Amino acid sequence: MTAFENIEYPLLMLGVEKKERLRLVSKIIDAVGLGQYAKQRPDQLSGGQQQRVAIARALVKEPALVIADEPTANLDTKTAHLIIDLMRELGAKLGCTFIVATHDNRMTQRCDRVLELVDGNITEQQPNQEVELMREEVCAG
Repeated sequence: MTAFENIEYPLLMLGVEKKERLRLVSKIIDAVGLGQYAKQRPDQLSGGQQQRVAIARALVKEPALVIADEPTANLDTKTAHLIIDLMRELGAKLGCTFIVATHDNRMTQRCDRVLELVDGNITEQQPNQEVELMREEVCAG
């Protein structure tokens, strides 16, 4: 299955017409920066590119909410930051909220809000201070 077909699959299962599938997939595959890799198979893509395919697939139906499990796991630091930036950018642009389960501090440092779970219970709940400071700088700026 190519990257394009992988992203298209949820729309195919929903019975979306071919012309509309092409439009939606083309739009999101370009938004995640994979237009030139549309015909590539997973084994021909890097880990970061594979992760962008997964994000595109989650967003192709234009949901209000995406739940992501360890979206930066197994990625090098540079690629992890690119994925985080992409999720934040597309979330804001498309009006989509991401709920992320992660152990990756690179991710938690960039989230708007962090909930810590221990043994199934929320032990800490707080807005992310770094994100709040960045917002204040942008608003003041």
